Amino acid sequence: MSVKLPLGFICHKRGYHWFVVATVCIGAFMAALDSSIVNIALPIMKRDFHTHMHVIEWVSLSYLLTLAALIVPFSRISDMFGRRWMYSIGFFVFIVGSFFCGFAPTLNVLFVSRILQAVGAAMLQANSVSIITASTPTRDRGKAIGIQASAQGIGLSLGPIIGGALITMLGWKWIFYVNVPVGIIGTILGALLLPAEEKPEEREKFDFFGSLVLAPILVAIIYVLNVGGQIGWTASISVVCYGVTVFGVLGFVLIEGRVKYPIVDLSLFRNRTFIYGNVTTVLSFTVMYAVMFLAPFYLDNVHKLNALRVGLFLMVIPIGMAALTPISGIIADKFGAKLPTVAGMLITVIGVGMLSIFTDKFMAGLFTVGLFFVGSGMGMFTPANNSTIMGSVPHGRLSVGGGMLNMSRTLGMGLGVALGGLTYQLFLRTFGVVIENRATVTQMIPSFRNSFIVLTVVTIAIVVIVSIFNHQSHTS
Repeated sequence: MSVKLPLGFICHKRGYHWFVVATVCIGAFMAALDSSIVNIALPIMKRDFHTHMHVIEWVSLSYLLTLAALIVPFSRISDMFGRRWMYSIGFFVFIVGSFFCGFAPTLNVLFVSRILQAVGAAMLQANSVSIITASTPTRDRGKAIGIQASAQGIGLSLGPIIGGALITMLGWKWIFYVNVPVGIIGTILGALLLPAEEKPEEREKFDFFGSLVLAPILVAIIYVLNVGGQIGWTASISVVCYGVTVFGVLGFVLIEGRVKYPIVDLSLFRNRTFIYGNVTTVLSFTVMYAVMFLAPFYLDNVHKLNALRVGLFLMVIPIGMAALTPISGIIADKFGAKLPTVAGMLITVIGVGMLSIFTDKFMAGLFTVGLFFVGSGMGMFTPANNSTIMGSVPHGRLSVGGGMLNMSRTLGMGLGVALGGLTYQLFLRTFGVVIENRATVTQMIPSFRNSFIVLTVVTIAIVVIVSIFNHQSHTS
C-alpha cells in the first residue's frame, strides 16, 4: 500500500505550519552547528594530515565557495520544480558528504567530501526561508522566521562545546559523523511533513547561461574577501577576481534582460523593500563578523587568554541572538518590522560602542556585555528584516528571494572578516607598524579600539537606512 506524501492527517491539522517550521529548524540547527564545529578542528586536522595552514584552510574555503556558486541556481530550480523534494534531497546529500568527510583517508578526499557537503547545504539554504514563508500565515511569519533564526543561533552557540567534547573524546572525524543521524531524521521528516506545491501551469526553462555567468562572479567575490588579506589586495589573483566580478556583472545583466525566464528576476531590484532589506542584511552581518574576527585577536594578542576562554567570550554573541530572535518575530507580527529592526540596530550600536570603550580600559564583564548586545541586536534585527524581505517577493520567486537573502548574509560574513582585518592593519600602520606580529600592546589597543569605532559608525548608518526606508505599515 502506497503512502501519500505529505502525511494527510498532519498537513490538515490546525497549526500544521509549525510542523513545517520545526522540520526546517532541524536543517538550520545542523548547518549552523557544522559551521561552528569545523573551525575548531582545523588545527588538529593540520597536524593529522601533516600539512600547512594555508592548505588546511581549504577545508572551510572549498565549502564556502561551492555554497556561493550553487545557492542561487538551486533556488531557481526549487521555484521551478518544487522546494519540498529539493530540501529533502539536500538533507540526504549533506549527510552523505558528512559521512565521507569523517571517513576521508586523505586531504583530497576530505576536500571533495566538503564540496559534496556544500552541495547539500546549498539545497537546504536555497529553500529554508522560502518554505517557511510559503507555508506560514502572514500573522505568524515573523515569529516563524524568528524561530528558524533562533535554531541557527543555538547551533552556533553549541558548536564550540559539542565540537570540543567530540574532538577531545572521539577525534575530529566525529564532528562530521554526528551530522548523519540528525540528517537522517531531517530527511525523513522533510519527505513526510513538508508541503507539496502546485505544479506551475507553464513549464519554465532553466537559465543555464545566466547560471554559468553568475557562479564565477559569486566565487570571485567570496574568494577575494576571504583570502585577499593574506595574498594581498593588489596580488594578481585578486586583480583577476575584480575583473571577473566587474565584467561578469555587466554580462549577467545583459543576459538576464534578454531571457524569458532569468535565474534572477531583475524586477526584484526595482522593489525598494527587497533592495534595502538585502543591503542592510549585508551591512549587519559585516558588523557582526568583523566583531567576531577582531575580538579573539584582541583577547589573545593583548590579554593572552587561552582558546577555551576566548571561545566562552565569543559564545555570548550567538546566545544573545538565540535569546532575541523569537521575540523579534512576535513584535514584527504584531507591530510591523520597523520597530524591531531599528531597535535591533540601536542595541548593536550600543554593543559595538561598548567594545570600543572597553578595549581601551579592559573590563571583562562589560566587554562581555558588549558582545552580548551585539548578538542580541542582531537577533532582534534579523528575523524582522528577513520577514520584510520575503514578504515583498512574489510567490513564484520565493526560493530565489530566499537564496538572494542567504547570499547577502554570506557576502556580509566575508566583508566583515575583510573589513575587520583591513581596518586593524591600517590603524597599526599609523604607528609605523607594517608587520602585525611586531606590534606592541600599546599600539594594538588603540588600533583595536579604532576598528570598533569604525564598526560603530557602520552600524549607525544601518540605523539611518532602516529608519528611512523600512515599511511603516504592518509586515505584509
